[in-house]
Amino acid sequence: MTDVSLLPVGGAVPDLLHVEQARALIARELRPVEHREAVGLRAALGRVLAADVVSELDVPAHDNSAMDGYAFDGAALAAAVPLDLSVVGTALAGRPYPGRVGRGEAVRIMTGAPLPEGVDTVVPQELVAVAGTRLQVPAGAVRPGDNVRARGEDLARGRPALKAGRWLRPADLGLLASLGQAQVPVWRRLKVACFSTGDELRVIGEPLPPACVHDSNRHTLLALLQGLGVVDAYDLGVVPDDPAALEATLRAAAETVDVVLTSGGVSEGDADHTRRLLERLGQVSFWKLAIRPGRPLAAGHLDAGGRRTLLFGLPGNPVAAMVAFHVFVRDALLTLAGATPTPAPRLRAQSQDTIRKKPGRTEYQRGILSHQDGVPVVRLTGAQGSGILSSMSQANALVVLPHDQAGVSPGDWVDVLPFDGLL
Repeated sequence: MTDVSLLPVGGAVPDLLHVEQARALIARELRPVEHREAVGLRAALGRVLAADVVSELDVPAHDNSAMDGYAFDGAALAAAVPLDLSVVGTALAGRPYPGRVGRGEAVRIMTGAPLPEGVDTVVPQELVAVAGTRLQVPAGAVRPGDNVRARGEDLARGRPALKAGRWLRPADLGLLASLGQAQVPVWRRLKVACFSTGDELRVIGEPLPPACVHDSNRHTLLALLQGLGVVDAYDLGVVPDDPAALEATLRAAAETVDVVLTSGGVSEGDADHTRRLLERLGQVSFWKLAIRPGRPLAAGHLDAGGRRTLLFGLPGNPVAAMVAFHVFVRDALLTLAGATPTPAPRLRAQSQDTIRKKPGRTEYQRGILSHQDGVPVVRLTGAQGSGILSSMSQANALVVLPHDQAGVSPGDWVDVLPFDGLL
């Protein structure tokens, strides 16, 4: 495999690019957005944080109880002797006990209530015996300091709560809310234009002549863009295989958006005008990839109106377009949006099928991930042709077969990418 660090900045690239080589070349084109804005907390989901958020307070603000029970001074505990205490009051979340708890005393305490002065230990209510105001703590029920949440153990004042580049998820919004942060600094959303190419494509609702098909890729890709949360997507419809129409669409899009995303028109059998047109409008390379599905890919940038607009030309086959989006486009868009993408987590599962494969390309097969007797297993959805969109709809994961791997037998362990959170 060619070292990605040795790939040329311009000129020829290997005849058949490995997945990581193509990703490295794409990374050279990426220029993250520079404009930031402030949005309300409830509008921040899926956005990218543009600055560190530093906690201005301790969370929690006080030492508090981790459960319902009784609070007392743990220094009174003895290893083999029950503890007899007098219950002198109650501490509630939002209504703390106002005084100091003395030696031999305890307070009834609820989860989240601040610990009164003089106590440092909480015994769960189900472990004690109570008679009136007398409390007995059995020997060995707790140790000093048990069941207490320390001040600042979640977030400490002056420490970063979230770092710039964070792709904000639901838990992050809760964290920001716990700091009282109503406005969130985020990078602006990317503007991405999406269209399909092909004389055979018809928009839903149009008559469907023989040899024509409904355009599905555009709807799939727009949904994938919407799921990222960092994108404002623009639907440019279907563009015919006509040089003038394609040029007009590309020029108009390149003057207003950050990224143009197309499907179709990048294979070896396509008309030469597509290649010549893209070369004239910018610097776009047509690559043959050591990957299945999704061998053809165009990537580079367009220059129009003094702007530099990234372009991805994905394959026309529906499954190939989705796989190419996941493998090459998704992380690139997140990077452009100011995020710091992390590798998608892979699971290991036992294959229930025989999978034929020769070394020399990375394959992404559609699979159904489940468990049998506590063991993760995966089976293929059936025929794996790149035009069989139903196989992607039935699947809940991709089986990833690395470049150098040969075939798989039932019982062999394989890498699996779950769809949840990805597609």
